Amino acid sequence: MRKLTYYVACSLDGFIGDPNGDASSMFQFMDEEYASWMNTEFPETVPTAFREAAGLTGVPNKRFDTVIQGMGSYRLGLEAGMPSPYGHLREIVATRSLTESPDPNVELFAGDLAARVRELKAEDGPLDIWLCGGGQVARQLVDEVDELVIKSYPQIYGSGMPLFGAEFAVHDYVLEDVRSFGNGVVVRWYARKR
Repeated sequence: MRKLTYYVACSLDGFIGDPNGDASSMFQFMDEEYASWMNTEFPETVPTAFREAAGLTGVPNKRFDTVIQGMGSYRLGLEAGMPSPYGHLREIVATRSLTESPDPNVELFAGDLAARVRELKAEDGPLDIWLCGGGQVARQLVDEVDELVIKSYPQIYGSGMPLFGAEFAVHDYVLEDVRSFGNGVVVRWYARKR
């Protein structure tokens, strides 16, 4: 069975963006060492518009074939002129506000998102599903997240968009790996404790 991986960047205090969802302050940590690692380990998470500049033209997807994101995350791509920011993946946007897809590769979904993810997990295939963001979508899918890959940036936000915009409930995970970089970024892998 395929798994749902929440692969996400956040501040040290667990925010994936400021109160408006902006995480551009984290871009300063995209140095050569870190970018090279991301392009090698998670090449499909680089937006289509930047793949050529990153040397990823023709590079096959390594981990994911599907991306799920909320309207807040998707809107960032739309506002930047990218109606299909991850055109090399199957794109699903959880939204009730947008009723017509601006791109044929983008599936808009307003129903039971957890049920849709269970359908995706049941599909045959070697690659998994990437939960790109944001916190409200992560809240809806908290019971479906099989793996967390958290890229912690050495910043404190104080407030903003939380990693999981969820009500209090304990969900246990097991630390599987840690990777640190010279720029202060720490990447941690967790598997859901079953």
